[in-house]
Amino acid sequence: MTEGTSPLDDQLSQRFIELDPSGYFLIKLDAEAGELVAEHYSNDVDERGRATDPETGEVLSCRGGGPRLPTTCFRGRTAKELGIALTEVNGSVPLSRLDHALYLGRELQKAEACLKAGVPYRQD
Repeated sequence: MTEGTSPLDDQLSQRFIELDPSGYFLIKLDAEAGELVAEHYSNDVDERGRATDPETGEVLSCRGGGPRLPTTCFRGRTAKELGIALTEVNGSVPLSRLDHALYLGRELQKAEACLKAGVPYRQD
């Protein structure tokens, strides 16, 4: 079981999810600035449901595999502020799946709690 989660949450985290063809986010804390950071990375999804590099077509590894540059970086002091920036500010929403948006909301709330408590954040 992951620290701070229930057995049900751990079980639900193991289910198959379809990837968002609009890309994925890496969420981080910038404790010095007091901000949450959401870096957006583009990807394509192949016929087997795997994320691929839009430029090379190569399958993207979940465990590193070389540095990629984010397409956009969003910052906010709270989960709400960052969520609004992601969905309302730029006119171009980098999300195409409702389940992805819900996941991001949960992760941003978790990241905000870690930022306020001064503890490390680990994205699920």
